[in-house]
This record gives sequence, C-alpha cells and structure tokens, in this order.
Amino acid sequence: MKKSDLVDAVAEKADITKAAAGNAIDAVFDSITEALKTGEQVTLIGFGTFMVRERAARSGRNPRTGESLEIKASKSPGFKAGKSLKDALN
Repeated sequence: MKKSDLVDAVAEKADITKAAAGNAIDAVFDSITEALKTGEQVTLIGFGTFMVRERAARSGRNPRTGESLEIKASKSPGFKAGKSLKDALN
C-alpha cells in the first residue's frame, strides 16, 4: 500500500475528502516524527509503539577490500507491534 492508497482508504472510511485525509495523515506522520526527534516514544494502544533505537559505535570491515573501519553511533526509528495488531495478523 502506497501513501495515495492510504489516503483513499482513510477518505472512504471517514467519509471525508481526499485532501482532508491527506492533511490528516501528514499531520499524524509529522507529529510522530517530531516526538521521536525529541526522544519520546509514541504509543498507540492496540496498534504499537514507535521508539528511537540507539546503535553504539562499532568497528566494521569493508567487504570489498577487507579494510577495517569505524562505524559511528547512530539513532534509528523502531516499531514494536501491539497485541491487537499481532492478533489481527494471525
């Protein structure tokens, strides 16, 4: 499902225009992104939890040359599915 498909589905289910559905979806994504930037978790009961996962610095190896290199510490978004979402899939 692409974003346009999601906008269509939300517009149909909520009985609103596609423009309003697109604005609502953008607002949700922007709010989740802003919360994650500040280090907060976003928990949607029954759906899941978005969180920031931190990766420590580590040494790696270039597969082409075999040369060792240092990989910097980084942050990445994570998602843990909630019970209702897991149950819906099984």
